[in-house]
Amino acid sequence: MNEIGRKAERFLNDLFRCAGFELRAYASASAEACAVEITGKDEHLLRSEGGQLLYALEDLLNQIFLSSLPKGARIICDSHGFRAEREVELRAMAQHAAMRVRSTGAPFIFGPMNANERRIIHLALAGNEDLITESFGEGQQRRLKVSLKRTAT
Repeated sequence: MNEIGRKAERFLNDLFRCAGFELRAYASASAEACAVEITGKDEHLLRSEGGQLLYALEDLLNQIFLSSLPKGARIICDSHGFRAEREVELRAMAQHAAMRVRSTGAPFIFGPMNANERRIIHLALAGNEDLITESFGEGQQRRLKVSLKRTAT
């Protein structure tokens, strides 16, 4: 994983330089994952729009290095704890959706989300026996719906 981390770091730093971004990537590796921390003056670009650019870079790296990664391993990109902050935000959004579905009885549909964000919401609501979560849609327009579980009568 160390070699993959070095290649991913080098790839991103070349990309940032060519694009004129003031960003710098630093990779560290474990047996299961390669973590890439990205910092610099332009990191606000990575965090805007719910982290779309950060997640896009992560997806790009995972596609590029897919054949070199051990089975089940992934490259994970972050910038100053954005992922942890976003997870807290998504869990709060999940609880808000649950309260709204229970109070109105109507399903709550989130806007388009990437697979990682949908997974966080699915897991946040998994222990609620009265609710069901399901993903629907295709590609970048995939969404998540929270609704009341129907009881058999």
